[in-house]
Amino acid sequence: MQKAYQAFSDYLKEKHGEKVYKITIDAGFSCPNRDGTISKGGCIFCDDSGSFSKAHSSELDIKNQVITGINTLNSRFGAKKFLAYFQAFTNTYAPVDKLKKIYDSAFCDERILGISIGTRPDCIDEKKLDLISGYKNPWLELGLQSTHNETLKKINRGHNYECFLEAYKLAKEKGIKVCVHMVLGLEGENREMMLESAKRLARLNIDGIKLHMLTVLEDAPIARLYKEKPFQLLDMRQYCELVCDFLELLPANTTIHRLAGSGYSKTLIAPKWINNKFETLNLIDEIFKQRKTKQGAKFYPECAN
Repeated sequence: MQKAYQAFSDYLKEKHGEKVYKITIDAGFSCPNRDGTISKGGCIFCDDSGSFSKAHSSELDIKNQVITGINTLNSRFGAKKFLAYFQAFTNTYAPVDKLKKIYDSAFCDERILGISIGTRPDCIDEKKLDLISGYKNPWLELGLQSTHNETLKKINRGHNYECFLEAYKLAKEKGIKVCVHMVLGLEGENREMMLESAKRLARLNIDGIKLHMLTVLEDAPIARLYKEKPFQLLDMRQYCELVCDFLELLPANTTIHRLAGSGYSKTLIAPKWINNKFETLNLIDEIFKQRKTKQGAKFYPECAN
């Protein structure tokens, strides 16, 4: 069934002729929002894994993480083409010469078609982007979470929206595709604020987006706040309705990298439905079908200039 949105997996399949799989990598980076450079607390929703999927042991060096990922995905799915995804924490938080050695080591197999690097907008500069732009099919995954500065301060993000805009502009000038990470359901944000974020990103004509539901994990700072005074989280229907609202406002060619996830069972406090990945995705499809609409339905190009 054709999706009502431009899934990143479909984009990659069309570009490379078959399904392309991401290999998640933990390169041992830290984050300036955790090591004391900016803060020691980190973002309120980030746990000790730094959003890493823990698909395989970070005790392995990068080359062996890549090889393990290739072998596992090939065995399970017959996978033949891959992207190296540096996921855990801030993957540009090092000098350029060190970054080059790290990124180079991911291209240890000819089946690695490109690189995707998760980072913060305050941890990139022109030299780092020059390095990244020299690799095959580079993607930069920029954590933003909200376009509202009052929210960014509340979640202890450590940078503002203007910092993101500067980083985004510089990356685009270097020819790097950018995927923006956003969180829906942040405390203090209503529907209008979240959709205003969608409109702002639409005006930037972003290449890709990952939408996350605010999640309370055991090791994250938000857990203490939630236990002391539980606050309302979106239920599955509310989240899926918001996702559809959000995607309707984006350009039709923005690739959708993530709308739902799983794997939180060991540390998940709330919401419990978050691990129902396929049920969540099916509900998003159902809502689009009921609305008879799709991604980009409310995007107006003249507003993006």
